[in-house]
Amino acid sequence: MTRIVRTPDGIQVDSTGKMAGRGAYLHNSKSCWELGLKGSLARALKADILATDLQRLSDFMATL
Repeated sequence: MTRIVRTPDGIQVDSTGKMAGRGAYLHNSKSCWELGLKGSLARALKADILATDLQRLSDFMATL
């Protein structure tokens, strides 16, 4: 499972699992990430996902 965290700098992948901020977890499968990026991740983090954050998360998803 991968932790995604909302920080003042935006939404980021938390590889350490220790970053401060509101977090949510996604399974390490592309299907889970695709569903999460469609809206459920934004609801879990209680934040809008900006285009730059979406691109960063999509780039990470491509490595799975």
